[in-house]
Amino acid sequence: MSRAETEAGWLRLAVLLVLAVTALRWLLLAFNRTDLFVDESQYWLWGQEFAFGYYSKPPLIAWLIGAVTWLAGSDAPFWVRMPGAALHGATALILGALAARAGGRNLALWVVAGYLTLPMVAAGSLLISTDTVMAPFFAAALLFHARLLEKGRARDALLAGAMAGVACLGKYAGAYFLVGVVLAALLRRDLRPRPGHAVLILLAWAVVLSPNLLWNLNHGLSTLSHTADNIGWVRQDSLLAGLNPAGLLEFWGAQFGVAGPVVMGALVAGLWHLRRHAQWAAFVLPPLAVVSLQALMDKAYANWAVAAYFAGTVLAMAVLAGWPRLRAAGVGLNALICIALPVLTLFPTLGPAERPWLARQLGRADMSQQIIALAKANGAAAVLSEDRDVLADLYYTGRDAGLAFYAPRPAGRPMNHYEQSYPLPEGFAEPLLLVAEAAPACAGAAFPLDAAGGAYARRGLGAWLLPAGCQPAP
Repeated sequence: MSRAETEAGWLRLAVLLVLAVTALRWLLLAFNRTDLFVDESQYWLWGQEFAFGYYSKPPLIAWLIGAVTWLAGSDAPFWVRMPGAALHGATALILGALAARAGGRNLALWVVAGYLTLPMVAAGSLLISTDTVMAPFFAAALLFHARLLEKGRARDALLAGAMAGVACLGKYAGAYFLVGVVLAALLRRDLRPRPGHAVLILLAWAVVLSPNLLWNLNHGLSTLSHTADNIGWVRQDSLLAGLNPAGLLEFWGAQFGVAGPVVMGALVAGLWHLRRHAQWAAFVLPPLAVVSLQALMDKAYANWAVAAYFAGTVLAMAVLAGWPRLRAAGVGLNALICIALPVLTLFPTLGPAERPWLARQLGRADMSQQIIALAKANGAAAVLSEDRDVLADLYYTGRDAGLAFYAPRPAGRPMNHYEQSYPLPEGFAEPLLLVAEAAPACAGAAFPLDAAGGAYARRGLGAWLLPAGCQPAP
């Protein structure tokens, strides 16, 4: 069978599957009853002003949200989150093309189905995250790298590096692609690009990423500093001070939820034969190894190793090709999870009354509305809070409220985007509504805030009216 016949044989079916799954995800997203999470609100705010970088993340997610909401003429949560399902659908097709080159029609279709049903993809289609924005570009870099090794064309080297650069503009974890290229070359001679092509990959990557690197240099390396803050153990006096074996076990347990138990098991089995599966395993091992070290030394979130699961899906489906019933069972189990997660967002108050299962995404808009109403009713000119969660939703929910929202002026390096971009102006001499866990002695009237059953239920937040000149100490 020719290459054209192989591609046609899988591509039509794959496109139909992606369109059907994406349309269903959008339909369910339209009825999603959860509030934007703190990160989503912050990305939306970034998208209101074009820049080559932002406090804690590279800029691609802000550009995307800004473009989609502008084109839609709406800032509703649906439009903020809408790109997620489409980006994952595109990623599935790119990975299918990658798999078709290596294993033909059958592997390509199973990779598309396997990726679409990963639990991490289901979650990434319900919200907007930097992982999701990185995904199609990381997958495209893998595809062009495979084409480079097959055909030896300089343009594929440039495209691989450029796609890796765009992936890094989505999330710096895109740099794992470069590590994977090096590891693959070390593992097998047939996976080594020519030296000149390797230089082209690196050059294209650096050119694409350079505007963000220059932005960081002009803004006190804030994004890179935030990344270092997340890797807390690098700033400890003793590297072993925060050794956390339980955190490592928790991280690996979470990976079986991120990818699904059968798919993750197959991926681990593929890594066991590292050289045999080096064309995929070389791009899987680095993120898993690095984040495992982070989990052992300090803490790590389950999604920090997402970059492993682009090549990892191809690896897992290749391993499961010899176990067709197990493969079908694994994808089927993941598909059930993919149905359950969006359905849960239609009934977000399910679970214990004091702490619903989706509590982190509930009560944020309601809290902002309470705060805005209190500020207006008591003549406050602005709202002041040091709480990043509170400020993030105030800017989103209160975008048309006619109030200003500020963070306290930082005593040193800004610790979040709001301290960096929206600190309380010097000499501000109008009444403020403070939202915090405690207030200064000069504060005036206190107001209760109802946070039952939502994201702030255990935070002990209150509101106080601060007369002109009364401000919390930095």
